[in-house]
Formats: sequence, structure tokens, C-alpha cells
Amino acid sequence: MKAEFDYTGCTVFVVGGTSGINLGIAEAFAAAGARMGVASRRQEKVDAAVAKLSTPAGAAKGYAFDVRDAEAASAALADFAETAGPIDVLISGAAGNFPVLAKDLSPNGFKSVVDIDLLGTFHVMRAAYPHMRRPGGSLSNISAPQSTVAMPLQVHVCAAKAGVDMVTKCLALEWAREGLRVNGVVPGPIDGTEGMDRLAPGEKARAMIAKSVPQKRLGTPEDVALACLFLGSSAAGYVNGQILGADGGWAIAGASIGAALG
Repeated sequence: MKAEFDYTGCTVFVVGGTSGINLGIAEAFAAAGARMGVASRRQEKVDAAVAKLSTPAGAAKGYAFDVRDAEAASAALADFAETAGPIDVLISGAAGNFPVLAKDLSPNGFKSVVDIDLLGTFHVMRAAYPHMRRPGGSLSNISAPQSTVAMPLQVHVCAAKAGVDMVTKCLALEWAREGLRVNGVVPGPIDGTEGMDRLAPGEKARAMIAKSVPQKRLGTPEDVALACLFLGSSAAGYVNGQILGADGGWAIAGASIGAALG
């Protein structure tokens, strides 16, 4: 049975929504009727995404900024809300990653990932906060299995994403009284993404990863998008402060993940 959601008349903003999983999320909300806003660092990617996401509900709006720049994030979210109205759903998905052994990881490399993933998530959440619809606004942070599962070559990402999950939970506690919900989504190994290409290059590595998933398949961007559509909808009206895995059970099979990646 295919899940269906109706976001007609809603405003949705996806940070990082110009490529990969996050573009898939933005496309799903646009297809469900939402007025869209997207952001990422590179203007050419923003322009290409805007062209894809404009629908009969209205032309999408795009913004080029770095999530490490708190003032730029605030300016973009304020402009979007001024033109599109209160934000019903905010998805924060900007992230950085590169596989490297801890002994070879420079302090600057560690800091770079933490600044993008953790500090960037806080910047986006804080920038969106004044412009969310009250009551009923939903904010979701895109996390990663590294937040709970230790992985080789990923010490910087594991530290950053663990922090992202705690930001999610803390904001869920503070903002619930204002009618806002804050949750997290943890994609598993998603086929056809830059992350998969980096962490599992080649067919043999991809096959090993797929075998380690209890459902015995790699995920798709649509799998993650459906989780986000659910969390943003009234069906999840009593879901707050949760970290929802869209991973086929991959994270709970931590030992086999280590074996596959080791």
C-alpha cells in the first residue's frame, strides 16, 4: 500500500535540499502540494533545484548560504517566511563527511564536520524558530546511523551526529509548549547517493552493505522522504523528540555493520 500525504497550502523549507537524499525529500513535499523553499551552499545547485520544485502551488524559492554562517541562515529563513508565510515544516539536512582513520584526521578536518553537521544544525533550527507556524509546526533534523553506531573511518561524523540527536531532543523539550514538534530522521544506506559512493565504493562493498541490512536491500531517497512526510503531518501530531530510523533495521544490526565496513 502506497502512503499518501497532502501538503496543499503548506510551506516547507529543506536545508540541503538541492541534491541527494535531501533533494528527494524536497521533491516529495513538492509532489504533495507544498510551497517549497530550499537552500545549499552552491548557487547553481540551488537554481537547478528551484526549477525542479516549482509546482502549480507556486514557484519554489532558493537560497545559497553556508549553514556555518548563522546570520546568513537567519536572513534566508526570514525572507522565505516573509514571502511564503509561516513555515509548516522545516527539514535540516546539510552535512559533511569524508572517510578517514582517526590517526590521520587533522583537527581542522574534525572541526569542519562538527561545524557543518552540529553547529550548522543548531544555526538552522534557531533561524527557523521565530518563523514556524504555531501551533502545528514541525522541524526534522536529518541525522545518521553514526549517531549511535561506532564506525571505522567516521569518528568525526559519529561525534557530530550524536550531538545532532541531542540538539533534536533538547529542542523538542523546550519548544513543545509552543506547539512545535522536533524530531530526527536517520537514513540507512541509501542507494545512488554521494555518501554511499564514498563509504561503499564498488559493487562488492555495496553488496556487503545490503546484506548487513535486516531487510536485505539498500534504501532509496523515497524511503527517507516518506519518513519526513509522516513526521511533518498530523498523523505524527503526538510524535515529539523521537529519532526515527529509515534504515531497514540497519542500526540495530551494529555488529554486522562493523564487519561490513571493517
